Amino acid sequence: MTHPDSALTTPTADRSADRTADPDADRGRVPAVPLGRRSALALTLVSGVGAAAFGWPLLAARSSDLVGHAADAPWLFALLLPLLLAVLLAQISQGERGLDAKAVAMLGVLAAAGAALRPLGAGTAGLEPMFFLMVLAGRVLGPGFGFVLGALSMSASALLTGGVGPWLPFQMLAMGWVCLGAGLLPGRAALRGRRERLLLAGYGSLAAVAYGTVMNLQGWPYIAGLSSSVSFVPGDVLSANLGRFAVYCLTTSLGWDLPRAALTAVLCLTVGGPLLRTLRRATRRAAFAAPADFIPTAGRDGH
Repeated sequence: MTHPDSALTTPTADRSADRTADPDADRGRVPAVPLGRRSALALTLVSGVGAAAFGWPLLAARSSDLVGHAADAPWLFALLLPLLLAVLLAQISQGERGLDAKAVAMLGVLAAAGAALRPLGAGTAGLEPMFFLMVLAGRVLGPGFGFVLGALSMSASALLTGGVGPWLPFQMLAMGWVCLGAGLLPGRAALRGRRERLLLAGYGSLAAVAYGTVMNLQGWPYIAGLSSSVSFVPGDVLSANLGRFAVYCLTTSLGWDLPRAALTAVLCLTVGGPLLRTLRRATRRAAFAAPADFIPTAGRDGH
């Protein structure tokens, strides 16, 4: 006799996933949350505004009102960027295969894991183990999902560590870019094993240094009392300010950026393989956006 609870069957994709023993059987599959046209447009808009938020002092004239309001400009962007990120999340959820309930659940789990990993390093010498998880998750789950995951993880970790301030929107945006870049790396369909881990280790190292550099650009124009050789000069030519910025990065943050890059690479090479397989298996079993089949069966009373 068929039990009435069996009327709801698992998705077809999920059933086929259970029969798949090969951990690389998802080769050639699209990301869990592929970018549609509206999602890509929203992402481009947010990234463009974010780039302006990071780099506007370098392009503003000496007499510009923006330079005159340098003290309150970070607060302006702190209010603006979360709104734009919320718009981006809404747009991605309306894509061709959007964020269904299972994707939202995985997003929450990975964001919580990333937030929990960040305090483990406590900023000591720049060691932040959350970077390797963000890189691997972005690789498996795609650029759209990765961008939202990076921003949400950074926001949640700030609540745990008390790091909420005008810099938080910039951190969310920068981490979102890190995960997005991992999702855009080549070889999604064919690259596996050691070669993939080497690719991710190399990208993670570069992304860790780039993250620190971009965050320096956010705070550097507003730091006063520095030597003229590294200080930002409002209205100066771009090449001169960029030269001083390079010296600023070399003398202040590189000692934190390089250990972060090294730790990210080591973790990608050592535990990256098992974690990639785990994420891919979870993605297969979740069968994002796969429709459920409802097969009517007779109840216990025979009707």
